[in-house]
Amino acid sequence: MRNDSTTSPARAAQSADTAVLLIHGFTGSRVSLAPWAEALNSAGYPTAAPALPGHETRWQDLLRVPYRQWIQATEQAFDELAATYDHVFVAGLSMGGALALHLATRRHVAGLLLVNPGLVIDSPVAPYARFIHRMVRSVAPISNDIALAGADEAAYPRTPVAAVAQLHQLFAQTRARLALVDAPILLFRSTKDNVVSEASVQALLAGLDPELPVQRVALERSQHVATLDYDAELIFQRSIEFLRDQPADQK
Repeated sequence: MRNDSTTSPARAAQSADTAVLLIHGFTGSRVSLAPWAEALNSAGYPTAAPALPGHETRWQDLLRVPYRQWIQATEQAFDELAATYDHVFVAGLSMGGALALHLATRRHVAGLLLVNPGLVIDSPVAPYARFIHRMVRSVAPISNDIALAGADEAAYPRTPVAAVAQLHQLFAQTRARLALVDAPILLFRSTKDNVVSEASVQALLAGLDPELPVQRVALERSQHVATLDYDAELIFQRSIEFLRDQPADQK
């Protein structure tokens, strides 16, 4: 995929008033979003998908990236879309889901499409990653949790421990801001996810305004990177329906 923020053919439908910002996951890449973006584009919805700072190069580049840069990158991409389109939805996979939620607390987002969003790191050592990284630079990868044989999200082969510390801070800040989210949510959840546990879903639902509309879709055949898995077409179909069903005054 290109290094700029727009996924081709994002500018093809200039008459459209609705666009979608897609955000990839931690140590991942826009490869995980490409089929989703293509489906949305084909349905007439322009998309943008920024490469988050420290990603799509080499894992060592993540070592010195503060989580605020990920937030800034998504806000910049959103603002660029909002300058052209009246209604901007935000879609996120894994950490991209946390960034989408955080963005919805700082911008007028028409709606959120979340696939296995992360909000909690289950490892008990995660809070200490900011100290551990001085002794251990990286650990095993968390990539390619996909049931479909041969699928590859093009993620990093190692997980930088210093970046885990930043992820932990991002998740904590996002959880603290969930009550500010006022955009309708379409939540996709895999029944088997070896990366993000139910603790993240529980934190999400507990933190949101109970009156906020949340549509839940179970992904019975997919694992964490569901956008490249067996239920990908279901995600794409329901996403398009969600975009079409939102009342104009809520977009």
